[in-house]
Amino acid sequence: MPVRERIILALDTSDPDYALELVDRFSEEISIFKVGLELFTSGGPQVVEKIVKKGKKVFLDLKLHDIPTTVARTAQVLTRMGVFMLNLHTSGGVEMMRHTRDAVIETCLKENLERPRLIGVTVLTSITSEVLKNELCILHSTRTHVKHLSRLALNAGLDGVVASGQEIETIKNSCGKNFLVVVPGIRLSWNPPDDQKRTITPKEAFRAGADYIILGRAIMREEDPLKALRIVLLELMSS
Repeated sequence: MPVRERIILALDTSDPDYALELVDRFSEEISIFKVGLELFTSGGPQVVEKIVKKGKKVFLDLKLHDIPTTVARTAQVLTRMGVFMLNLHTSGGVEMMRHTRDAVIETCLKENLERPRLIGVTVLTSITSEVLKNELCILHSTRTHVKHLSRLALNAGLDGVVASGQEIETIKNSCGKNFLVVVPGIRLSWNPPDDQKRTITPKEAFRAGADYIILGRAIMREEDPLKALRIVLLELMSS
């Protein structure tokens, strides 16, 4: 798969019109756009449908987490929007994940829809081992916890997980090379880390085995975001 098809651009805005402008601006370089809670709350399903109508793929990043029936029914609704990828929290448990997967598959078969990739959220990149231990009472390391949650997602039949770049190799070794790893917390090679504690550069992520990377603030805060993206693409294609 070409590198540019493995990059997801985050539309981190509450303005649907601006989000659609970004889709148009980056359309030659990017095929997958991430719609998160902020944009979905303000723009609703319509913003997703408009992006899909432009011929682009949507990673709907809502991090579903509720009782199994609620998450499964919600995922069915989202599937009908034509999203390419959606996620749910692995901490919701195997029953929630498996029930959701089964419901999505059933919907796609009945309605002749393309099945979205179902991705489990492991540990947010803003969370450190200290937070896991002192606030969440999880005593083992971040890497061990991510590995455990990834195994739950695999056993539930999900396609992969969202995890930081620091856990890519651990996940691949535990869950197999075909188990997808989507990596947020990406910073550009010339930028320092921010509030996402477990960050990695695009080149480091792909070298470690990432299937997809998510670019957001790292690109958008540059003076010329499109130029910055093209530099990243050149770096990746030359590696």
